[in-house]
Amino acid sequence: KGRNVVERCFNKLKQWRGIAMRSDKTVRSYRAAIALAATLIWITTDLIHTA
Repeated sequence: KGRNVVERCFNKLKQWRGIAMRSDKTVRSYRAAIALAATLIWITTDLIHTA
């Protein structure tokens, strides 16, 4: 069950083309983009399930 959750999370992140094709100069900016995308996915998923 836990593996399925992780796989779905990665699949949602892969849908963000800006992250998948990103070639930033620093690891810090790449991690920030992933954190931002993950936060937005979490918020939208939470809103869908609570509505």
